[in-house]
Amino acid sequence: MRISLCIFILTIPLLFLSGCQRSDSKAGKVAVTWELLTNFTDTPNGFKAQFTLRNNSSEVLTNANWALFFNMSPRPILPAKTPQTATVQHINGDWYKLIPNDGFRLEPGATATIDYEGTEAVNKVTDAPLGLYFVFYNKEGKEENIVQVANYTIRPFSRKEQIVRGKNDQMPLPTLERAYQDNLALSLLSPDKLQKIVPAPVKITTGNGTLALDNSLTIYAQKGLETEARLLSQKLKALTGKDISIRNTSPAATGIFLKTANLRVNGTSQEAYRLDINGNGITITGSDAAGVFYGIQSLLALLPIESYKTPTAPITLNYTQIEDAPRFAFRGMHFDVSRNFQTKETILRILDLLAFYKINHFLFYTTEDEGWRLDIDGLPELTQVGAQREHTSGKETPVLHPAYGSGPKAYEEGKYGSGFYSKADFIDILKYAKERHIKVIPELNFPGHARAAIKAMEARYQRLMKEGKEKEANEYRLIDPNDTSVYLSAQGYTDNVVSVGRESTYHFYEKVVDEITKMYKEAGVPMDIMHAGGDEVPEGVWTKSPEAAALLKENPTIKDPKNLQTYFFRKLVQRLEKRKLEIHGWEEVALNKTTDGKYVPNPEFVGRKVVPYVWNNLFDLDLGNRLANAGYPVVLCNVSNFYFDMAYNNDPLEPGLYWAGYVDTWHNWAFAPFDMFKTTFKTAMGKPLNFAGLERMKPEARKNIRGIEAQLWSETVKGRDMAEYDILPKLLGFAESAWAPQRPWETIDNQVVREKVMRQGWNVFANTLAQKELPRLARMNDGYTYRLPPPGAVVEKGILKANTALPGLIIRYTTDGSDPSGNSIQYKGPVNVTGTLKTQKF
Repeated sequence: MRISLCIFILTIPLLFLSGCQRSDSKAGKVAVTWELLTNFTDTPNGFKAQFTLRNNSSEVLTNANWALFFNMSPRPILPAKTPQTATVQHINGDWYKLIPNDGFRLEPGATATIDYEGTEAVNKVTDAPLGLYFVFYNKEGKEENIVQVANYTIRPFSRKEQIVRGKNDQMPLPTLERAYQDNLALSLLSPDKLQKIVPAPVKITTGNGTLALDNSLTIYAQKGLETEARLLSQKLKALTGKDISIRNTSPAATGIFLKTANLRVNGTSQEAYRLDINGNGITITGSDAAGVFYGIQSLLALLPIESYKTPTAPITLNYTQIEDAPRFAFRGMHFDVSRNFQTKETILRILDLLAFYKINHFLFYTTEDEGWRLDIDGLPELTQVGAQREHTSGKETPVLHPAYGSGPKAYEEGKYGSGFYSKADFIDILKYAKERHIKVIPELNFPGHARAAIKAMEARYQRLMKEGKEKEANEYRLIDPNDTSVYLSAQGYTDNVVSVGRESTYHFYEKVVDEITKMYKEAGVPMDIMHAGGDEVPEGVWTKSPEAAALLKENPTIKDPKNLQTYFFRKLVQRLEKRKLEIHGWEEVALNKTTDGKYVPNPEFVGRKVVPYVWNNLFDLDLGNRLANAGYPVVLCNVSNFYFDMAYNNDPLEPGLYWAGYVDTWHNWAFAPFDMFKTTFKTAMGKPLNFAGLERMKPEARKNIRGIEAQLWSETVKGRDMAEYDILPKLLGFAESAWAPQRPWETIDNQVVREKVMRQGWNVFANTLAQKELPRLARMNDGYTYRLPPPGAVVEKGILKANTALPGLIIRYTTDGSDPSGNSIQYKGPVNVTGTLKTQKF
């Protein structure tokens, strides 16, 4: 499946980006329009926006009978500089409301405009208010009715001041002309110049001769490889339309042979394989079952694309020999299903995708502020309360309020705020992943990012207190009820951190871990890792908590509330060590905070099976190097390269976040793990980075790089198609960095020479994506949704010149103003054009 979120229009002689409007459907008679006015305000990196309300109802809107609730990419709202008829207020997280000021009165048929300003510039349609609904109040001020906005318009982002994030933004405007100039560095390659397999193997040799792959070949599987044989047979049947039989008897002279043996490739003896295709058939020899599985994936990748297009076509394979093993033992992808829920079926599709591209770890992020997604025996409120979002009277209630456009109703069709995995669902996912040699890593993020758990346990507390069961009510309570600390988390929450001074907090954590362990055992999967989160604990927490104060008094060496996070993690490590778990967490788990709020490596947990995941390579440029040098086993999750939720570019219609800049497939591919300064180029605003005086990775510390991980946070990810769009084709660039051997350019110190070699390598990879990988993805599992880059185009003296960032994609165009289709004129070279031109890639 191909998706283009943007139609690029070229009206001779000017180039411009077309705008779009968005509306949400439901009942309601007050029309709402929102417009970003400008990112150039008196506030550095601020923005100014405007609501317009048109009263199409027969009732008067007064200063007391309504409020408009909505979600918006969280940003602090500034006091109004000029008098307004209504005020935008931040409630919690990304939940806001527009409330009328004194004297407000909107008669039927009348219109009101309200301007407001905030910090952190806005340049995406996905930043606009979403999930809008009115709450109407009676004369006593009580909620009387909730009505979702049916007529909602987001005005186009078409002006420079709407796309550029203020005067400090150095990123170029996303024009067709700019894309055309960028694409000139690429050229179309013939099929024989393409990469044979993604990710690239250590060694591949193609010989003379071909093998016919059909059902005359039987699969002979060594004992212990029955699952691999079954999965291969299923894939081949889907591609050939024929049953491929499996036997574990003595093999014949020809066939498909799966076996294990002592094998070492490129210094690696785990997950290694050798693939031989010759006159005797196909032999896949692995150092272990995982190696055999990855040999199978390479075999499937070698199949001609035509076999995916026409499954019944005869398949002919060239004689080939491959020797291969992964560069890193840990090749992971994180998937946040808490902020917006994804179905079990979507997770299984993603696991298939990861397996094909040889990704072997899946960090399943099922707990966050905005949702708890896993059924836990004995704690029903975790899903009864924590798995659904809905309107509530305020943030203090034991309810999860709307977030990310989920609206006022729980489990509403077409919304993604509610949902969870039953025990059976989770066990199915574990089994499915195990068959594909993917380790699912469970997660419980404490002490921050814990709002869903906190609200669920408060609901439990209130229920049991009403039943007179005070002891049981406090057994898993997570807060200090007398804490008056004031803080604001990175996502705008004021109530998302647990109390570290309560034994019940630790008891809750142990309870959840033990119940998850039982599910792993039932699935027949060993659980040896727990991801403890530990990130983004805001300044100010625990400063006015009586429980924290008592803890500090009992433990004077802690000295400061800032150090309570390390105290918490220390206690958690002790408890998880007893369960023989390796403890993974975000970088903060291996850091201490200084008195001025800066993070420094904490040597306390070196050698304690603590694995920090380092994402912050833009705001603390050498942190990954420092932690590896300190002796920690590190997973690199660099935000500048591997955050799939970062938008591909700054086109307003391109969905995603951009607080760390823009991340496309090239960034995932262009990564030097042992010398990250070579492949980290700019700040989030496009300013060149300076690495002078920073710590580099010591040669002896390279062994501490456990691997790399890509992240998909889901603030802007609504449903399966959007998840796949964000993942693909970025995942392919990531897989190349995770599995393939070190690329030649990684060790070139001369920047000019290095970048030239990188461009050559990227040209091959980009051609491979367009000509092989994307056509295959369009058909695998009934087709994945992936992003196609918009074409570049210029018109010079009436002549259209066009190109693409992925050579091999077809560009089609029209000159009558209609949208191009697969039957429109194919662009093959510069052409004279007149009229209104539209281009589209296919």
